Amino acid sequence: MTSATLSSTTLKVDREIKDRIKRLAEARHRTPHRVMLDAISEYVEREEKREAFRQDGIRAWEEYQTTGLHATQVEADAWLAKLEEGRDAELPACHV
Repeated sequence: MTSATLSSTTLKVDREIKDRIKRLAEARHRTPHRVMLDAISEYVEREEKREAFRQDGIRAWEEYQTTGLHATQVEADAWLAKLEEGRDAELPACHV
């Protein structure tokens, strides 16, 4: 990251959190600043993945409502059981 892409922001945290960050930074031989940057980056990445998963679910539900195509729980469970056993298994066919 170049300095041209960085911007400052202010974050107020209570004394207990600040002390915990400082202790963790010392234990990891990092600065408190680096610990906070890493924590924010990891949080944003995790939440972006969570939101993408949620959006996939919404799209799947909308597609089901439009087409009615689905696989039953029994079909899905049988397919997953084969995968768990290490066998190659094709997705069950969708039907109305």
